[in-house]
Amino acid sequence: MKSVRVRAAVSVVALGLLAGCGGPQQDVVDASNVPRLRAHAADAVNGRPRTVMPQGPRSVFTTYRTTGDDGSQVVHTKWHGRASGYTGDVWAWVPPQYNQARYARSGFPVLIALPGAWGYPSNYWADAPFALEERLAEWSKEGKTLPFILVMPVLNPRKTYYDGSDIPGQPRMGSWLTRDMPAFARANFRTYASRDGWGFMGSSSGGFAALKAVLKEPQRFKAAIVNGPDTAPDSPLWKGHAAEKLANDPRHLARQLTARGGPQVYLAFELGSKEDAVPDVKRFVSGYTDGARGPIHSTLFEIPDGVHSGHTYIKRMPESLHWISEQMQGPVAAPSV
Repeated sequence: MKSVRVRAAVSVVALGLLAGCGGPQQDVVDASNVPRLRAHAADAVNGRPRTVMPQGPRSVFTTYRTTGDDGSQVVHTKWHGRASGYTGDVWAWVPPQYNQARYARSGFPVLIALPGAWGYPSNYWADAPFALEERLAEWSKEGKTLPFILVMPVLNPRKTYYDGSDIPGQPRMGSWLTRDMPAFARANFRTYASRDGWGFMGSSSGGFAALKAVLKEPQRFKAAIVNGPDTAPDSPLWKGHAAEKLANDPRHLARQLTARGGPQVYLAFELGSKEDAVPDVKRFVSGYTDGARGPIHSTLFEIPDGVHSGHTYIKRMPESLHWISEQMQGPVAAPSV
């Protein structure tokens, strides 16, 4: 099933990038009905959360594209992952608030954003047609979402799907996403020590990887936006590794997390009404998550007439980002500035 959906996603991404030639043609996204975030009780109860200052070594960044009149940029670098042993491309963006004096000593929440299709050799969330960075700057300024740092790595080491996992005998792409990307962020940016400052988002194949990462490592990551995902591993590279494949199956991981009773995680699903995956994703939501009670909390945004495409999912991104923002830790301004 993934091969069909990857071909479809590749076609959609190609069309989106072509639309961007000579000036990005952006999707219309209406965030007017998204409310402002509620005050975070954790700020008042726990005081200032523990910020982790950049630990280095700092990456050498090049400008990928400029995203605002304030000089904010998507930047690009190569990163060698010590956990995975893989060296790959990473794009990153910090929100305008990151460079404001009142937040100079504060951590910021990190969202590891994963593309669909092959997720190689690029990450389309860094590109102008979706304008995720510009939109996030606007929504966070309006108080509707948190001002996330975006970390946007390649998903796979080549045009083969690795299920965002450490498949025996293959590049350790699970470690690349869940160990090396946090290490990259901590080396370069002010982040938070606790999982309240760490989440994933992803579409299609990246949605599977985001879903699995949070269910597999809830002690590290609190929330995910999961767009049009597969809900079971199906890389051909699992052949001969049934036990390891099971250990990376979101259904199995959800059962284990529920049996343990936590930690609490939060999953915002997005799904186009015309997607082939509608029945499968709805079965997963109803069978493996428990709405408001948890430990696997969920919400589902179904987009009328939506198809399996980032251009569908961006339409409900303000609602999804708002929903996970309510569960995560935002930056804390210094009282004297």
